[in-house]
Amino acid sequence: MYKLWACIIKDIKLITRDWVGLSLMFIMPILLVIVITALQAGTFELVNENKVPLLIQNNDNDLISLELENTLEKIGIFRIIELDKKTSKETIAEKMKETEALVAILIPENFSTQVQHKVADFTKNTLQEFGLELEKPNQNNDLLVNELTLYYHPVLQESYRKNLLNAIRSAVQVVESKQIISTIYSSINETAMPDSILNNFETQQVHINEIPVSRDGSEVIPNAAQHNVPAWTIFAMFFIITSLGSSVVKEKNSGSSLRLKTLPTNFLITIFSKQITYLLVAMSQVFVIFSTGVFLFPFLGLPALNIPTDIVGLILVSLISGWCAVSYAIAVGVFSETQEQANGFGAISVVILAAFGGILVPKFAMPESFAFFLKISPMHWSLESYYGLFLEGGKFSDIINNVIPLLLIIILFQLIAYIGLKKNNLI
Repeated sequence: MYKLWACIIKDIKLITRDWVGLSLMFIMPILLVIVITALQAGTFELVNENKVPLLIQNNDNDLISLELENTLEKIGIFRIIELDKKTSKETIAEKMKETEALVAILIPENFSTQVQHKVADFTKNTLQEFGLELEKPNQNNDLLVNELTLYYHPVLQESYRKNLLNAIRSAVQVVESKQIISTIYSSINETAMPDSILNNFETQQVHINEIPVSRDGSEVIPNAAQHNVPAWTIFAMFFIITSLGSSVVKEKNSGSSLRLKTLPTNFLITIFSKQITYLLVAMSQVFVIFSTGVFLFPFLGLPALNIPTDIVGLILVSLISGWCAVSYAIAVGVFSETQEQANGFGAISVVILAAFGGILVPKFAMPESFAFFLKISPMHWSLESYYGLFLEGGKFSDIINNVIPLLLIIILFQLIAYIGLKKNNLI
């Protein structure tokens, strides 16, 4: 026991002298958590001052086109910026750059008139089906409405562009529906529809309640901090490999293992001491990064991290995730010949595991062909365990199916490290 304690003290002194390693293990993940949480909070909360700038060139400026602009503004995600008539495509591109707008809409001439003709034709056809209209509906192709043109910046991601496009289509459908109702009312009653009916049409729409599904029945809305802080904490724990992996290689190449063979001790004691020491480092990372989310985020205008109610489960998941990260770093260090190999392979492999594990790319956004790689990444099981506590309000017993694969991966890494030590005659 005294030998193990002496090795732990030695490893702690080595860590405190490695300022580069400490910065990679603590400062880098804190900056990542702050920056990415801020970006996501700004992206997904497109309300009030964060509305999407939308350029509109209205070459029609009639009743329906103006109603369309008003409806787009009522949606709540757009900040309307008017452009002059007959603005060229090149000028629109310049205006988009000046105003930092990523989308622009061109409303063609006679848009309102053509929509009215189309609605009138549709109304006549509908009333004739009910036997209320004797006049044959107009089948002239001239009733086709000129298309709206949407300009978008090439940097706009496809998923984000489709969301904006769906919002614009919804506004168009609302305007057309109001015109159809108004025209049908006028055709039947031979008088203009009262404004009160149109107002009821807008206010009596079906309301959608958004309720997050949680295990404990609570309705706490998950925020960007709940998603990002656990994810990048896992990433930070696995980045221990840049310090631990090179430390194992250094002890092998420096002759420490040979000197230990001449003493009444074993190189396994060195390996165990490093695991205990760096597991303490991993738990320190958890404490520091979670504290950043709880206390620092509100001062930066970011949503605060809500700690789960199952504190014991949170500690157990953190311990197991940290042990898995340490086991992986030990296995890489044992098989690496140089510190450069350990650092290079370790850093790249951690980024790859993060990509497969749902840290860099959400699980739902991955193709089905990546399902196998997702399940073999230890970061996936760590992330699912944390999400079960943070987002679903579960307890440790609820996430045991995610913890068991993590324990099996730890055993695999420990076995690989043991085989490597035996192969190199280090034990």
